[in-house]
Amino acid sequence: MIPWLWYWAPQVHFPWSGSVAQQIAPDTHWFFSSITPEAGDARIEEQAFAVASYGKQLGLITEVLLELAQQSPRASAKVQASIARLEGIRDEIERLKSSEYERVADTLAEQVRTIRQRGGARARALEARLKPLLESPT
Repeated sequence: MIPWLWYWAPQVHFPWSGSVAQQIAPDTHWFFSSITPEAGDARIEEQAFAVASYGKQLGLITEVLLELAQQSPRASAKVQASIARLEGIRDEIERLKSSEYERVADTLAEQVRTIRQRGGARARALEARLKPLLESPT
């Protein structure tokens, strides 16, 4: 190419070519910014979510509500059916949590077993890192 013709040289950019900028940090502001002013203050909602997620808040409310419902046995059939349904939902969520924790524990145990089978310095380093975690009370 002739040096003084670089200005007229074509530049073709195919899909997925050229410079790429990617933000790695997750942006969750879109969720809170979609809260309408009539429904609440988005900034306060975001700060409240940082204190306790919606799931945690609902879990606490469910515990209190079911405890109060047990103390008041004189409820109509409709209310008793709703209480039974809420208990079922709570039990199903607890089952989901338990199975997920079990899956994670199984995966972790298998990974540790694999590293121990390979032995060597990595296995000793892993054991040194994990021993204090397993011995300390949570």
